[in-house]
Amino acid sequence: MEADLFGLTKGDLERALNFGLSRGGEFAELYFESRTHASIRLEDDIIKDTAESVVLGLGVRVIKDGQTGYGYTSDLSPDGIRAAASSAASVAGGGVGPRASLLSDVIRGREQESLKAFSHAAPLAVKIGLVREANEAARRFDRTVDKVKVSLSDFYQTVLIANSEGLLAVDQRPLLRLGCLVLAAKGDRREAGFSGGGGRVGLEGLAGAMSPAAIAVDAAREAVDLLEAREAPAGEMPVVLAGGHSGVLIHEAVGHLLEADFVRKKTSVFWNKLGRRVGSGQVTIFDDPTIPFYRGSYRVDDEGTVPAKTPLVEKGVLTGLLQDRLSARLLGRPLTGHGRRQDFTCYPLPRMSNIYIDRGEFDPEEIIRSVKKGLYAQRFTGGQVEDSGKFTFSVSSGRLIENGRLTSRVKQATLIGSNLDILMKMTMVGSDLAFSLQTGTCSKEGQDVPVTDGCPTLKISSLTVGGSLGA
Repeated sequence: MEADLFGLTKGDLERALNFGLSRGGEFAELYFESRTHASIRLEDDIIKDTAESVVLGLGVRVIKDGQTGYGYTSDLSPDGIRAAASSAASVAGGGVGPRASLLSDVIRGREQESLKAFSHAAPLAVKIGLVREANEAARRFDRTVDKVKVSLSDFYQTVLIANSEGLLAVDQRPLLRLGCLVLAAKGDRREAGFSGGGGRVGLEGLAGAMSPAAIAVDAAREAVDLLEAREAPAGEMPVVLAGGHSGVLIHEAVGHLLEADFVRKKTSVFWNKLGRRVGSGQVTIFDDPTIPFYRGSYRVDDEGTVPAKTPLVEKGVLTGLLQDRLSARLLGRPLTGHGRRQDFTCYPLPRMSNIYIDRGEFDPEEIIRSVKKGLYAQRFTGGQVEDSGKFTFSVSSGRLIENGRLTSRVKQATLIGSNLDILMKMTMVGSDLAFSLQTGTCSKEGQDVPVTDGCPTLKISSLTVGGSLGA
């Protein structure tokens, strides 16, 4: 039985759950995690460091009247498990709780994708070869390339979740990430470019367009191109978001505020907008944890729920939220499979996985031709979003649009607006849906989880752009 991966039987798990309920808790949950992690970092043509780690632990959650108690331990002996359960049970205060239901057969979700070469099991020399391949390709790209940093990180995680409602679930999750940062210099100008790849893949995922050499060239090209870029103009103008990379704006400006804990606490601008129009009829947004091999994907979430592709906005109308068990219970909404946590030391929160605006009907070239004067935003370096939906985003690289054509390269633009405003002003959505780099990590309440985001080419009819007034 797969529960034996942690040296336990169903009876052991049921006894631990009942101890968690013994002080009057309504719901108890066990989250076991085993994780291996290895990393390599290259800088200045030298392998700076390699590291390996192994993590094994248990988190216990107890819920009573909407409040959460949580305890965790790396000691999986009967005494260690009992101590963690006792810590979590203290939230209930006292009384007699229900008995845990007998555990069901193991839930596995869909079948494990076939991986030819698990990266965590590959020899160190093979991984170092991939890192050096990226470094050499970046160095060869252009004489202005001044500095190259390459990192390779791989995880292999096994989780087991059991709860007092009788659920028993297991998931195995590989995760690979190769990133390349390139600095280019010309005179007194220095610019940076970044690219990366990976996902829920083995080493065979680093091939073709995602080979170390291709990733390095993409990063070097951005850095070199920015040496010739000028500062972006400032003012109110149409903005076209490039497909793929611009998904980060949707992730930050919209996705977080559709996570159900913000909605139930009424801190999200969307808290009272279910069933109401929040965007133009062009806009449909999904979050889908089931996309094969993507960085944000999983077979069961960190509460044991089998996830599903979840519609959030359909033709401009808000129709769904990202739910964990606690929020779904308090809001009376169905589970979506979006309860996620960083590791066994953390309790789950409703989180995004792979969020994207769905493809539309317009040819990308048609969208650009529709703009007389505006900004084409290609890559972003980050941003800030308030609960009210107001945001600022930094554009690392883009182009001017003049008379329907892409012209000068620009940098250092800032997009300023609010999510409800831009959703309403998305007047053209392209047919070229693409996803951003398979390198994304999302932070929330101190917890980091792997994610992906995407979008097709999008036209926002008017947006405030911060740049240079003289550009």
